[in-house]
Amino acid sequence: MLTILGFAMIATFLVLIMMKKMSPIAALVLIPALFCVFVGKGAHLGDYVIDGVSSLAPTAAMLMFAIVYFGVMIDVGLFDPIVRAILKFCKADPMRVVVGTALLAAIVSLDGDGSTTFMITVSAMYPLYKRLKMSLVVMTGVAAMANGVMNTLPWGGPTARAATALKVDATDIFVPMIPALAVGLVAVVVLAYVLGLRERRRVGTLTLDEALVREPETETVLVGAGAGAHAVSGGSGARSGAARGAAGGSGEAADGDAGTDGASDDGFQGLDPNRPTLRPRLYWFNALLTVALLTAMIMELLPIPVLFLLGAALALTVNFPHIPDQKARIAAHADNVLNVSGMVFAAAVFTGVLTGTGMVDHMANWLVDTIPDGMGPQMGLVTGLLSLPLTYFMSNDGFYFGVLPVLAEAGQAHGVSTLEIARASIVGQPLHMSSPLVPAVYVLVGMAKVEFGDHTRFVVKWAVLTSLVILAAGILFGII
Repeated sequence: MLTILGFAMIATFLVLIMMKKMSPIAALVLIPALFCVFVGKGAHLGDYVIDGVSSLAPTAAMLMFAIVYFGVMIDVGLFDPIVRAILKFCKADPMRVVVGTALLAAIVSLDGDGSTTFMITVSAMYPLYKRLKMSLVVMTGVAAMANGVMNTLPWGGPTARAATALKVDATDIFVPMIPALAVGLVAVVVLAYVLGLRERRRVGTLTLDEALVREPETETVLVGAGAGAHAVSGGSGARSGAARGAAGGSGEAADGDAGTDGASDDGFQGLDPNRPTLRPRLYWFNALLTVALLTAMIMELLPIPVLFLLGAALALTVNFPHIPDQKARIAAHADNVLNVSGMVFAAAVFTGVLTGTGMVDHMANWLVDTIPDGMGPQMGLVTGLLSLPLTYFMSNDGFYFGVLPVLAEAGQAHGVSTLEIARASIVGQPLHMSSPLVPAVYVLVGMAKVEFGDHTRFVVKWAVLTSLVILAAGILFGII
């Protein structure tokens, strides 16, 4: 019964948000609460929610201060040279812009943190997509898939979890998988090229000078693919209406004070050389501070939430020594902070109920039990295929610590090594990064002003394809 209710709860959530019948925050809270009552454990709902919130509180804190930090860096002009360099490289060609998005997300993903990757990638690429009137879901989809492939780095999380759960060396999992993962990354770049060609046919190309000309903007989000695609548009001044249209508004900066809201409100404000928040004399300080922050994060000198808290405080103090200016910067990014942190705490309700009621365990056991005995010698392939839905519908912790040991034990009984099972378990990460249970994806869609349902509809099929390419490459190369 718990198995059926678990799948029903997840399906209900996905259907409602993709049909835009409920907002993600409302769905993440109300649907699990309702199913908790159905299970007969409504009296324990408070305990489940508190447990979920406690586990995700550090993540929420990290995201809050990371958004403030990178928001300030955008305001003071740290990423302006990157935006200009990418624009010159892309030559205002939509195809090059999409490919550039994939490459930038992959490079920044070397830090091992999805939230940081999405903040930097969107900060750099969002102005280009807005000015060229390109599909914002193409940006979020490509960035999520590139980050998903790179998320398999030993310090990225999944590989370390698999190594810990199966008591093997993370290097023995990751290094042999490098050829297959490289094929997966190439697949993302090729997909970006194809999507970019489609965008080029849809919106055409501009010269560099034309792209830099400021003009009234129209939001455009392409939903779906191929012949069935359709555009949803909204005016640049109507934030709420555009949000309902899946693009999100660019705010009132086109008609208002360009310096007040900084880069967060105008799609192309990141290239405005005259905004008063710029701090050119402090450029190298800000650059070194960012490098030091990312280095400390990779070396795990302090917990990530603490690092971003200290970084945000230092960045605000040095760049905006006057308290009114600091308050203005915090207020300018309050929307993103509230949306993302609120989504994380709402997701805590969902994960808390799934775990606390035992739905996750029953769903995992059911899936494992349905594997035919004849598939035993192919447990590497089975594990790879199961990693797609399981890492999408449950957290990495739930999959790697709850399901993977069972799969590994079944594989050993049929002569499949633990390392092969471990390697196969990480192929679903391109899809996992767009899971509604991954806090970082809310940073991505929030900063890009894209509806989560639109992002989901667009990215799932391509992310599944990328994961299957990695799995096929792993089998072809004899790694899995």
